[in-house]
Amino acid sequence: MNKEWESVIGLEVHVQLSTESKIFSNAPTKFGQEQNSQASLVDLGLPGVLPVLNEKTIEMAIKFGCAIDAEISSKAIFARKNYFYPDLPKGYQISQLDDPIVGKGKINVEVDNEEREIGITRAHLEEDAGKSLHDKYEGFSAIDLNRAGTPLLEIVSEPDLRSAKEAVAYLKKIHSIITFLDISDGDMSQGSMRCDANVSIRKFGDKKLGNRTELKNINSFRFVEKAINHEINRQIELIENGTSIEQETRLYDANKNETRSMRSKEHANDYRYFPDPDLIPIKITNEKIQEIKESLPELPEQKIIRFMEDYEISNYESKNLNSSKELSHFFEIVADKVSSAELAAKWILGDLTAILNKNNLNIKDSKISSTDMIDLLKKIEEGSLSGPGAKKIIELSWSSEESIDDLIKKEGLDEIKGEDEIIKIIDEIIKNNSKQHEQYIQGKEKLFGFFVGQVMKETKGSADPKQVNELLSKKLKQ
Repeated sequence: MNKEWESVIGLEVHVQLSTESKIFSNAPTKFGQEQNSQASLVDLGLPGVLPVLNEKTIEMAIKFGCAIDAEISSKAIFARKNYFYPDLPKGYQISQLDDPIVGKGKINVEVDNEEREIGITRAHLEEDAGKSLHDKYEGFSAIDLNRAGTPLLEIVSEPDLRSAKEAVAYLKKIHSIITFLDISDGDMSQGSMRCDANVSIRKFGDKKLGNRTELKNINSFRFVEKAINHEINRQIELIENGTSIEQETRLYDANKNETRSMRSKEHANDYRYFPDPDLIPIKITNEKIQEIKESLPELPEQKIIRFMEDYEISNYESKNLNSSKELSHFFEIVADKVSSAELAAKWILGDLTAILNKNNLNIKDSKISSTDMIDLLKKIEEGSLSGPGAKKIIELSWSSEESIDDLIKKEGLDEIKGEDEIIKIIDEIIKNNSKQHEQYIQGKEKLFGFFVGQVMKETKGSADPKQVNELLSKKLKQ
């Protein structure tokens, strides 16, 4: 980024809460069902129907507030936010304006080994709108109201973020909190967590904020970073060319990696908020808040410390293992069944994570189960499987239905070669590669790796690499 300019970023994160029914109706909230099969009369906004608040949503909002050490309101008042859109059949959205359940709080994020505190302005409850489908019928748009009325917790940050990288770190921290609290699955690909980014720029040292643009409904961590970086560069280019920034809402196009204008930015008075006459104010007692606070599960920052103390692993390993609830749980299952938790951390964060990333999957979708990993690590610990052999088994296990034991036997990796047998193999390899041996003796030491590779190939990875290195060092100099 241009060093003359400073970016100022605030995020509005919309989290779909994991309730079985919607916030103001008894309609289900399952994802991926047939269009309009989960929209009740209340969701459709038919005349005469009345909303009834789902109490679970209040409890989930308070859970989040307690987790970020935020102010919790003593009352919850819902308001009507009026606007017309095809997927909002009532003509208004039930939301909160003056009395959000969660008030000011904070979240710490770490970027490039530097920790910063990001302020939370508020987190309030509201209902989701439906969804417009523009590619189902040629020349027409369709409306799916399954999502209408799904409970949302909108988490609004202060404009404290200073880079796209920080914004992603903040978003990942929100994701870890809501999933560890079990109030949302946080699945961005299914819209369970969506992000609007407010972006502006100013000269370094300036106190006044520049005109901001709002980037709507970004649905992945990668796209959040790309969209914000693109918008920062777009604004810098406009200002340096003498053009002012219009306050507006923009859409990020991931295919073209660009933002484009949707509409001018609305203000609160454009929505004509007023208290919803069909919903009475909800009183939230201190006793209820305390009860929820005491029932909170172990949160990521607490788990990071516990993992370091109980399992004697590094801060880096503990942070990465607690980057998701599922990965944290997977590690604990494995670490509690093997002798070395450090070995478990190494293989889970190393080879297993690498194959997951290669296939663009999360640990919950892993084809290698915690039981498979326990079996593999026990073989390594007891000395019946080498490191290279274990790497091979992980790769094979990914696409095989066979057990770890069966794969090891099938590949001939169930017997680690003894020293005498390895020496025989080394002698044979040196004999068959006399030219390379001569070059090595004459000073071409890079060929050592060639001989190691030949031995490991001949033993199908079952030899101990450390032992192979030691024996080769002696033999090649003879």
